[in-house]
Amino acid sequence: MTGGQPLILGEMPSLSKLYVNAAAIAARRRILGSHTTAVLPAVSHEVRDVRPDVETLTAYQHLLGETASDVLPAGFIHALAFPVAMSVMNRDDFPLPLLGMIHLRNVIEYRRPVSFTEPLDIVARAETLRAHRSGTQVDIAVEVRASGEDTVSWCGVSTYLAKGAFLPGIDKASAAATPQGFSAPDPTALWHLGVDTGRAYAAVSGDFNPIHLSVLSAKALGLRRSIAHGMYLASRALADVGSVKGDAFHWETVFEAPVFLPARVALDISTAESREGGWLRSDYVAWSPRSGRKHFSGTVSAL
Repeated sequence: MTGGQPLILGEMPSLSKLYVNAAAIAARRRILGSHTTAVLPAVSHEVRDVRPDVETLTAYQHLLGETASDVLPAGFIHALAFPVAMSVMNRDDFPLPLLGMIHLRNVIEYRRPVSFTEPLDIVARAETLRAHRSGTQVDIAVEVRASGEDTVSWCGVSTYLAKGAFLPGIDKASAAATPQGFSAPDPTALWHLGVDTGRAYAAVSGDFNPIHLSVLSAKALGLRRSIAHGMYLASRALADVGSVKGDAFHWETVFEAPVFLPARVALDISTAESREGGWLRSDYVAWSPRSGRKHFSGTVSAL
């Protein structure tokens, strides 16, 4: 991760306080008028000596279907680092509204197993603004290291969409293309997601974004019902890929259509092997068995 001055935070930011502050920023911009430009804050946020909580880890593993282990799942590390990423998007000089952000894509490299006993340093920054047919998208990059070390253990880039936010100076010719048609394969799994799925994942991830919690809170932000967290869906698919992925892997997920709760989600996982029989990659795709609409797809491949 390059560029920008580091801002060392004394403690892990509180997600609940960040959401309250985001609401205050949104209200202030509505009253005073928005004069934001397409400029990202040239600063990274860092929290040092972060120590995962073993009870939260156990609850996460149980909810997502991960095997009980002292090693942190890749999705758990994303959740652990999420408040630092959120604090960047919650700055007064961040040009896009945080509330209502939609997760479009996630790319993670898990370079070595990370134990829950390891204290970690987490750094996050905003990197790129790009046009989208529905607004503006932004990349938030995060790196996680063992405290005091230079080598990155885990890194990720999350792409978010601020729907309806069109910033001046963004080239609309770079807008994301409309998703291609999709023909559903035979599923290898069928998930039944209850209306409380968002609240259950929020309890283990700390992400209490209102769009995931209830019909009323989702409607207040323009959605007809609450939706499942993108990282809940991606992390559950990763858990379904299983131990074949080994200790170090590249993990990428693209989200196309939200999963409105409650829902049934069909999933297909296909695996490719080398000529010698070793694992190369697993591809997954998830869709609505009722409408046939694709929700998300992804790949897990060996590093």
